[in-house]
Amino acid sequence: MRMKKMFRILLTSAFITALMLTGCGKTTDVDKTETSGTTSGTKETTQTSSEPAVTKIVIFQSKVEIVDQLKALAAEYQKEKGIEVEVWETTGDDYLQQLKIRLGNNQGPTLFSLAPGSESEDLKAYLADLSDLSFVSGIAENMADEKDGKVVGIPYTVEGFGVVYNKNLIDASKVTTADEFISMLKEQQGAGVNGFSLSQESYFLIGHILNTPFALQEDPKTFVEQLIVGEVTMQETEEFIEFAKVMEAVREYTNNPLEVTYDKETGDFATGKSASIHQGNWAYGMFADYDVDFEMAMMPLPISGNDSLAVSVPAGWYVNSQVSEAEIQAGKDFLEWLYTSETGKRYITEEFGFIPVVEGIESSELDPLSQAVNEFTAAGKTIPWPMNSYWPAGIVDVYLVPVAQEFFTTEMTGEEFLVKLTEAFVQAGQNQ
Repeated sequence: MRMKKMFRILLTSAFITALMLTGCGKTTDVDKTETSGTTSGTKETTQTSSEPAVTKIVIFQSKVEIVDQLKALAAEYQKEKGIEVEVWETTGDDYLQQLKIRLGNNQGPTLFSLAPGSESEDLKAYLADLSDLSFVSGIAENMADEKDGKVVGIPYTVEGFGVVYNKNLIDASKVTTADEFISMLKEQQGAGVNGFSLSQESYFLIGHILNTPFALQEDPKTFVEQLIVGEVTMQETEEFIEFAKVMEAVREYTNNPLEVTYDKETGDFATGKSASIHQGNWAYGMFADYDVDFEMAMMPLPISGNDSLAVSVPAGWYVNSQVSEAEIQAGKDFLEWLYTSETGKRYITEEFGFIPVVEGIESSELDPLSQAVNEFTAAGKTIPWPMNSYWPAGIVDVYLVPVAQEFFTTEMTGEEFLVKLTEAFVQAGQNQ
């Protein structure tokens, strides 16, 4: 069984490599006339430049599920275009911190990923204008990341998350309330099955699941703003009170998530050891190494009457505005190729397993989890991702994870849990 390499040890070597490179790319030593494809995708323009030619670009991105496929794509790009593409790796947990360090030290990659919203706003100074890419007009409405009227982020895909479940073990029609969900956990434990699983990685531990009570607020943005300044608290808000009740049951009746890696979480689900996991459609690729013999689907986390999946753009591609003009163009050329060439489009749909969000890219077959996202979206049963749009940047890793770790290793009550989470938001807001 080929396990996904979640915890990679290549960051150090990648960082050393970056220090040895100038502008993240090898260059020639003399001025030359260069020919490059325009981002209009319709013609080529010959221009004389004093900048050395770019023969290498660097990509750093946060989705660990597509690292191997991205490396294969890089090889395809070099074969077709003659430009080397180096892919830096990360465990995902410290991606944003690593990116900020590299950008701050002028050792940033050519292309990188961010969550549209607070993350991209925080790094606004490093985002190049991508408005002239030929496919921008074909991006689904409200999916591109725009700053000051310019498109700076190209969406990966649309994703949704909730409770991924084994249809042989769980009847979703009987798990539509918090009490029914808790009863399911007890029943599965009694049958020798782990009813539900989180995992130790930051967003999989607390970020995604905490998104739901925020998304259920009448105005999530205003609620976050009021929470940060102490005008509201989680412990006095109905949706969070029920959320804490569910989390207490998860602690009591399921495996401790601090002892569960993403690989183990998805592996236990694929082999029938866990009846459900809190994940999104991106997780389907993790089952490729297993002979899964059951049907799976996705249902909402059933708190406070929620009947919807959390659906949004998880991340976008961005080009580093602080590198040379030639390298910026090389990064844009890569995106142009990725979204318009047959090779690039095939990787987006078949290898990455993404739900297309750009006109002209079609997926012939969606996996069961992506199909669930499509169906809930078509039915209008979706809730947003306030965690990306409105939470203080970096709050999950720095402030929320320690609270969740304490909760899962002590007898902290649900109310105490909410008090500490509220304090974390206040502190993170003050330190923005």
